[in-house]
Amino acid sequence: MAHVGNGATAEEEDCFEDAYDRIPAACHMDLQTAIQETQCALNLVLNDKFSEALDLLKPWRRDSMYHALGYSSILVMQATMTFDQRDIQAAMTTIKEALQTCQRFRKKNSVVGSLSSLISKQSKLQEEEMHAEICYAECLLQKATLTFVQDENMISFIKGGIKIRSSYQIYKDCQNSLNVTQNLAGQSDAFRQFEGGVKLGIGSFNLMLSLLPQRVLRLLEFIGFSGNRGFGLSQLRDGASSHSLRSILCALTLLFYNTYVSLILGTGEGNLVEAEALLEPYQQKYPKGSIILFYSARILTLRGNFEKARARYEECISSQQEWKQIHHLCYWELMWNHSYQQEWQQAYQYADLLCKESRWSKAIYVYQKAAILSMMSEEEVKKTGEDIMELFRQVEGLKQRLAGKSIPTEKFAVRKSRRYKAATVVPLVIPALEMMYVWNGFTIVGKRADSTEALLVTIETAEEQLRSDPSPSEFHPDDSCLVQMLKGLCLKHLGRLLQAELCFTQVLSSESRIRYDHYLIPFTLYELGLLYKQQGDFTKATTSIENAKTNYKDYSMESRLHFRIHAALNSLKGSPVGTP
Repeated sequence: MAHVGNGATAEEEDCFEDAYDRIPAACHMDLQTAIQETQCALNLVLNDKFSEALDLLKPWRRDSMYHALGYSSILVMQATMTFDQRDIQAAMTTIKEALQTCQRFRKKNSVVGSLSSLISKQSKLQEEEMHAEICYAECLLQKATLTFVQDENMISFIKGGIKIRSSYQIYKDCQNSLNVTQNLAGQSDAFRQFEGGVKLGIGSFNLMLSLLPQRVLRLLEFIGFSGNRGFGLSQLRDGASSHSLRSILCALTLLFYNTYVSLILGTGEGNLVEAEALLEPYQQKYPKGSIILFYSARILTLRGNFEKARARYEECISSQQEWKQIHHLCYWELMWNHSYQQEWQQAYQYADLLCKESRWSKAIYVYQKAAILSMMSEEEVKKTGEDIMELFRQVEGLKQRLAGKSIPTEKFAVRKSRRYKAATVVPLVIPALEMMYVWNGFTIVGKRADSTEALLVTIETAEEQLRSDPSPSEFHPDDSCLVQMLKGLCLKHLGRLLQAELCFTQVLSSESRIRYDHYLIPFTLYELGLLYKQQGDFTKATTSIENAKTNYKDYSMESRLHFRIHAALNSLKGSPVGTP
């Protein structure tokens, strides 16, 4: 498969001993073969043959830029799907090696400034230099992706943004060269592959940057960044419909955005019609592939078809045994699917599996398990053999630190679980439903009137218990406000908008009495703003959401809310999220 080079100069032979400094002349694989082999490896991945894919790429990963890129891409994909810190670190190490490999193919005086002349000359070496720029930029983009996955803290985004500036600049210059050389390049396969790489990079960068709240984006614009969601989406859509190595990567980026990012860091308005259309051809090509099955199940969940989604997740689990982390992703989703329908015993089983098997966040898993057990009857809990109080007390000791900082969701779980360390324990009120809200789960449940009505009954039961409490604790105002906010969400999704508004305003009128859960006020202002938007009052909606944005700080999950606020305000303007 490899094409052996010849005619090595004395200088090349002198540099031969440093494998990371210069590619050995006798070990050279031509560009077309490298792309074909990488495509084969990608097909193996989508058919769940992960080890075979890595085995195919590994021998050439230090001598071929596409083998290096493919090898690191598989590990990055694993890391982003598992959110496991050890996977992230392994992927980071491999990316650094891939960057060194790609660097050796790049023009020494940076190819960026002269890409247009390189394309017009069309020599093999120049073609390699063009592709080396894209592969190098793509590896840097992978580093950016891992930074986004690793921590949603604002400072991490800024630091990550500064680190990836060179990648962004490479893509921008490659895009400029692409625009001026369309006619010169013709329709060669090498050009199409280069074009696919540009669209993946420019599209992903614009989409990711457009998610950032305005105050962060302003800082990044100062050093040359800008993010336009509409343009980013169009580039990725073009890339997904092309016939290049990166087509599936563009499609997976759009799927991840529509099924996860828009829900957790946005208002929950993912484009499910687009997600289904993107997935359909790959479902035909890889019907038993776990990655395709997983996204298929996720779309069913977002549609509110929880029963069919569960069957699809179970099919995904049984489809392969090599990447257990994909099983853990399915367990997490199955836990929530059962929680949406208040099937707490089944939800507990998956939470327990995550506690035992997954390495992502023990603190969140243990808290989630304890929260689910809190929703069950005493008799049901006794059958599990679990001690709810002891589980909550374990949470703080399981907290992780990344780059010296705590994970925001873990911090939230730790703070809530501290109630159980007090001399007099006051149990949390409907904690599993509070966590459901943290992950924007009410948006999903809201697709099903029956499940939403059932949740409302549970919430109103908790409301009545608080109202009739003969000796209210210091947590009583906070607990009452939580219940009212969640009640308002259910009523909103059931179309009972005036009643929902009453619940939200009741929370806001209790602001001075809240002692611990200060996050409830800005989050309620945000939800009230979305309610006003639903009623068609965009002025009141904007005022309420701007109030949450500007007048509150230092509360739990602040970064997450600012991402959602940014998305909501831009949707109210009716313009693409981001700056043109």
